[in-house]
Amino acid sequence: MSTWQVHALRYAERNARTRRDSFLFDDRHDTPHPMDYFIWLLRRESEVILVDTGYDGAEAAARGRPILIDPVAALEPFDLGPADITRVIVTHMHYDHAGGLHLFPEARLHIQAAEMAYATGPCMCHGALRAPFSAGHVCEAIRRLYSGRVVFHDGDAEVAEGVTVHRIGGHSRGLQAVRVRTEAGWLVLASDAAHYYENISARSPFPIVVDLEDMLLGFDRLKSLATGPALIVPGHDPLVTRLFPNDLADHVFRLDRGPTGKVPL
Repeated sequence: MSTWQVHALRYAERNARTRRDSFLFDDRHDTPHPMDYFIWLLRRESEVILVDTGYDGAEAAARGRPILIDPVAALEPFDLGPADITRVIVTHMHYDHAGGLHLFPEARLHIQAAEMAYATGPCMCHGALRAPFSAGHVCEAIRRLYSGRVVFHDGDAEVAEGVTVHRIGGHSRGLQAVRVRTEAGWLVLASDAAHYYENISARSPFPIVVDLEDMLLGFDRLKSLATGPALIVPGHDPLVTRLFPNDLADHVFRLDRGPTGKVPL
C-alpha cells in the first residue's frame, strides 16, 4: 500500500507567552513558553489534502497576533494554489485552525458533526468558550455546508485510503486528530489534542478546555493511534521545528520520515 508525504507548514508564532498559558496546575507559571502555529499538507502522487487552514492577515490584525506567512503563500513551495486544494480536514473550528477556510473556496470540508453543533449551539452563549472562535469562520463553514461541500464525521472515519480522523474532544467538543500512513509508520497529527509534547508526557492539560476528562483520555488515544510515540506530532510545539528536517523552504518541515532527534515522550 502506498504511503503519504506529510509536511508541517509553520505560519505564525507567539513568543510572549508563559507556562501559565500552556499548562493547568503548573508551578512554574511565569516561565516563558513560546508557541508555534502550523497547518499540515498531505500528498500522495496527485492527491492533496490540507489539514487546517491557519488564519489570515485580517484575523491577525483583529486579534493582535501577527502571522509570519499567509497560508496561501505557505503552499507556494509545493506549486499549489487555492484552487488546487479540494479537500480540507478541519481538526476543529478555533480561529487558528479554521480562520483561512475562505482562502480555499473549492475545498470540501471534513468536520466532526459534534464540532459544528458545538460552534453553533448554546455553549457559544458563554464568552470563555466562544473566545477561540470567530463568527465569520463558523459562517464560512455553514456557507460551505449549504453549497454541499461539508462531509460530517461521527467519531472515527476514513477521509482517503491511508488517512483517517478520530474524534478526541477535550479542547473543543469535536476536535479530531488525523492519522496518516507514512513510510515511517502510522503518524498522528494531534492538532490541539496535544499542543505540546509535555501535555502528553506530564499529563498536563492545556488551559482552554471544554471537557477535561476527554482531554486526558485523548493523550492515551493518541498513543494508541500512532505506530510509536515518535510519530505523534503536537499541534503547536516549537520542538517540531527542531526534531523534523526543513524541506523546500524555511517554514516547511517534513514529518513522514520520522524525527531526526529524540522525541520527549
